[in-house]
Amino acid sequence: DMSAEIDSINQILPNLADTDDVGEKTQAIGGWIRSVLDKMNHHKAEHERIMDEAAATLLQLALPRDIVMKNLLPFLEL
Repeated sequence: DMSAEIDSINQILPNLADTDDVGEKTQAIGGWIRSVLDKMNHHKAEHERIMDEAAATLLQLALPRDIVMKNLLPFLEL
């Protein structure tokens, strides 16, 4: 998914008209950068959510339940 998004600029730029006006290519590159950053931010947030769930699960398995519920889970929910 990300590889295709990153590589998409290679399909976009050659299809733009070859003119002296660099504005069209500049806009295309700017849009591409925003798209890549949006996808990266989405994947980063998803990764953080998964890691938080994994950490909570590991803590629940490693520590007695009352310690986890009273002392540690409130910090993970910040």
